[in-house]
Amino acid sequence: MLPTSWGGRSFPDTTALPTEAPLPTLTRTLPLVLLSTLALAGCATSTSAAPSPTPSVDAPVTVQNCGTEVTFDTAPERVITIKSTSTEMLLALGLGDRIVGTAFQDGPVPDEWAKDAASLVSVSDKIPSEEVVLEQQPDLVYSGWESAFSADSAGARPELATLGVNSYVSPSACQSADQPVKLTFDDVFGDIAQVASIFRVDPSELLAAQQETLDSIDKTGDGRTAFWYSSGSDTPYSGAGIGAPELVMETVGLENIAADVKATWAPLGWEAVVDANPYFIVLIDASWSSVDKKIGVLESNPATAALDAVVNKRYLVLPFASSEAGVRTVEAAASLSQQIAELDG
Repeated sequence: MLPTSWGGRSFPDTTALPTEAPLPTLTRTLPLVLLSTLALAGCATSTSAAPSPTPSVDAPVTVQNCGTEVTFDTAPERVITIKSTSTEMLLALGLGDRIVGTAFQDGPVPDEWAKDAASLVSVSDKIPSEEVVLEQQPDLVYSGWESAFSADSAGARPELATLGVNSYVSPSACQSADQPVKLTFDDVFGDIAQVASIFRVDPSELLAAQQETLDSIDKTGDGRTAFWYSSGSDTPYSGAGIGAPELVMETVGLENIAADVKATWAPLGWEAVVDANPYFIVLIDASWSSVDKKIGVLESNPATAALDAVVNKRYLVLPFASSEAGVRTVEAAASLSQQIAELDG
């Protein structure tokens, strides 16, 4: 059941609308009203301060997305997804049948969506060219990285628009504009609600499940320090202070040694890591930078080999696909909390 007000603004009762009924025009940040029954909101704030009229089934949905205004006259039917965050968002919302091609996936999808993902077709292992994208005749290209939209990649957003193809970036991944000052779960859940409204589906069940899991997470980190090791050998690339890594670590009670760096990810010198001597090291497992490779780097360098976390093998592991903001951010936090508890014995 969807609420009829959010953040002091009124909304139509969309529970009586057909599945394909669109929701109001959206802004970037969508605050949630968390009802005691966990019946979470599936609609977004209107750009008008006045109460929104009940939308007709053919009303357009307009969003501000990384500084670009995008209007969806109807729910997208043919979608190219770039990066796992976009693919998994649609799978989680039951929209896998809208995906006509995937690209640059970061790993296998979780078991809960594996059946729906089995029929998906990859069009490229990396960011696809505009030619490859257009071959699939999409009406939307949905990317987890803003950098996918350039002339020498999937196509510049204005160019795609002239060809009748909408573009959309996972809002929490925006860099050029509308980037969250510091990511919160309101942002993560707001992204889910915004995508749901674009496709005219109800996200209440998904949001309720996410909130229930979030509420169950224990702060097992207990204020201890952690280094989020994303990639890199000569210079490690670390989860910094404003994005998903920071949010996940805060959620489980860990203190990020790079919390003062105002970025989502950032290079962090090994000297800084050694000086911080983190209690835990979060290892991000990716095909191009595996956990084994990272452990090899840590244990082969005398300076890092002497770190308490390395000596005592206090390693926490997350797959890359869950390390970026999206429908697996809650899962990532739950996993870290459990792993810490297991290491603590």
